Amino acid sequence: MGELKTVHLPNGEIMSYRERIGGEELCIFVHGNMTSSKHWDLLMENLDPRYTIIAPDLRGFGESTYKNRITHMRDFSDDLKSFVDSLELKDFSLLGWSTGGAVAMQFCVDYPGLCHKLMLLASASTRGYPFYKTNEDGSQSTTRLKTITEIENDHGKTIPMQGLYDTKNRDGLKAVWNAVIYTHNQPDEQKYDEYVDDMLTQRNLADVYHVLNTFNISHYANEAAKGTGEIDNIQIPVLIVYGERDYVVPSYMTDELIEDFGEKAKVVKLTNCGHSPLVDDLEQLTNAIEQFLKD
Repeated sequence: MGELKTVHLPNGEIMSYRERIGGEELCIFVHGNMTSSKHWDLLMENLDPRYTIIAPDLRGFGESTYKNRITHMRDFSDDLKSFVDSLELKDFSLLGWSTGGAVAMQFCVDYPGLCHKLMLLASASTRGYPFYKTNEDGSQSTTRLKTITEIENDHGKTIPMQGLYDTKNRDGLKAVWNAVIYTHNQPDEQKYDEYVDDMLTQRNLADVYHVLNTFNISHYANEAAKGTGEIDNIQIPVLIVYGERDYVVPSYMTDELIEDFGEKAKVVKLTNCGHSPLVDDLEQLTNAIEQFLKD
């Protein structure tokens, strides 16, 4: 895939990206939290060569800048719009993984006509990804956090995870991933080390938690955000693909996604896969994506 390329956005941010040259059909891959375009490498190498793939690093991840903090999921998706405009990209398919799914959904809400197929891989819900207060004994409260300050001061998740980043605790990061993501299969040792290097580039952890918590394009209100109903703006084919044992995105969130899109979405459950089907069963994931793109 060669070296990272960069694009200067009108808002002063610089977005880095990876590109795999292929045929005339264009796919844009949007990564999730704790990752960057680097984590797409296996899929980028193995997807049918008829597709040209472009995978940007979101603001505050990878080699992209983080000059201004993220306060809404739209900040990420507006960056993506500036990115595709700068490269004069149009008529593409979008694949969003985890947090990237929310970014891709917001993009399709706000900028119809550019993306013609939307693929959501192990995606956050249309109703957001809730964060709850941590009790003094370490258990999870039923009280939902609402502000960035509450998220930043959360001693159950944010502070411990930020601590792993701040101390560059590679073993700690691997322990987290082994517990909830690489629960069965793991990348080979060299690739895993490269992925950890990549995780340590993230500079926006609390902000990502906050915008996930307050993201809500559904018709259902919650404690953190009213539903905007903007999901109705997405009138293109949608693929919802998820692992049957995803420990990061609970099944109820995937059920919300499926319910809210209804008949507009094709749903594929990947057997014996978790939050990273790229590592668990790349062939199964690739087949699901290629079939949807060909239909």
